[in-house]
Amino acid sequence: MEQLINMTDAVFLGRVGEVELGASALACMYYLAIYMLGFGFGLGVQVMVARKNGEGRLQDTGRIFWQGQYFLIGLSATVCLLSELFSPILLRRIISSEAVRQAVTDYVSWRCYGLFFAFPVLVFRSFFVGITKTKVLIVNSILMVLANVVLNFLLIFGYGGLPAMGIAGAGLASSLAEGFSLLFFILYTGKKVNSIRYGLNAVYDFRLLWQLTKMSVWTMIRSFICVIPWLLFFVIIEHLGETQLAVANIIRNVFTIFFVILNSFATTTSALVSNLLGAGERQYILSLCRKVIRLSYLVGVPFVLLALLGANYVLRIYTGDETLLREAFLPYIVMLSSYFLSVPGYTYCNAVIGTGHTRIAFLFQAMTILVYLVYLYILSLYPSLPLAIYWTADYLYALLLFVFSYHYMCTHEQFKARLVL
Repeated sequence: MEQLINMTDAVFLGRVGEVELGASALACMYYLAIYMLGFGFGLGVQVMVARKNGEGRLQDTGRIFWQGQYFLIGLSATVCLLSELFSPILLRRIISSEAVRQAVTDYVSWRCYGLFFAFPVLVFRSFFVGITKTKVLIVNSILMVLANVVLNFLLIFGYGGLPAMGIAGAGLASSLAEGFSLLFFILYTGKKVNSIRYGLNAVYDFRLLWQLTKMSVWTMIRSFICVIPWLLFFVIIEHLGETQLAVANIIRNVFTIFFVILNSFATTTSALVSNLLGAGERQYILSLCRKVIRLSYLVGVPFVLLALLGANYVLRIYTGDETLLREAFLPYIVMLSSYFLSVPGYTYCNAVIGTGHTRIAFLFQAMTILVYLVYLYILSLYPSLPLAIYWTADYLYALLLFVFSYHYMCTHEQFKARLVL
């Protein structure tokens, strides 16, 4: 959902100007880095809910739900305050262009208020994935993106008697769309979910909250550092020029479509693995991973081929500038091909998370990111390199993540004897 929100923001801002289009890349990655702290905690909620669901202890899922809400509501207030205090200082240090820096600041100042809605929504999403009732997430995603499209139209360009806010309007629109998403979940859960069956009456359990926090801290850190390389990637590109930054944002937003597909399957893997463990059927875990990978290819590859054949039409969704279109074509091809390596890497890493070994998954991610950043640093020493070369860093990232995670799943002592290969 967050990726789709960022994508629709970029579509509108591409009609405002090159600076705004490029700035939205940095702004969205900056916000996403903060958001991923809550997302990581949500993964911990999802794993625990799935485990209780697999064990048939449905009332415990509601208790976990409420502890997740308490933690993330408090976290949203904390990070929003810290962002207000320190974001302008940090952005001044990492962004060289004054125009880009001001645009990023305008977006982030409005966007971070959406955390008060986005973090509670994460708990709802984790709950529904954990109990394997995910159809409501599709409906919510569609409605949220539609709300963002309408609000972007009104607030960015100033229609309906509203002031034209430009990139700041995109930040406000996205925050309001998050609020709409939360309202939908509250109403749906109240009307459609059996609160008695799932134990959804509000309750505070410090011991359970502490247990959840201990398990989730590693997924929080891991999720946060997963986005940092993307933020640093765009910081490096920003120093190459405003045009290159705008092109990079176009490519990132097209990749978002494919990232949503592969990451949706991958994060669901963690819930299904946890359900298998809860049901005492760990021997089917690797078989499950292979099925998820096949499904990811089955769904994603046709979109990759369509995007390749219709490259000109896809890129024109974001801009009509012929210079940007020419610059974007080669990186676009490199980005599309990275899907094939990314699917197994993300799937097996999330399988490790589903086993509850979140610290191991964090270590794998940290090692992968370190190599990724070293590679980007080496490339940055040669500023004349074409943008497409920078996108090959995704190949390296996905390949290392797959090697580490797959090797662990195949060799860890608790899986050796019983996995069905």
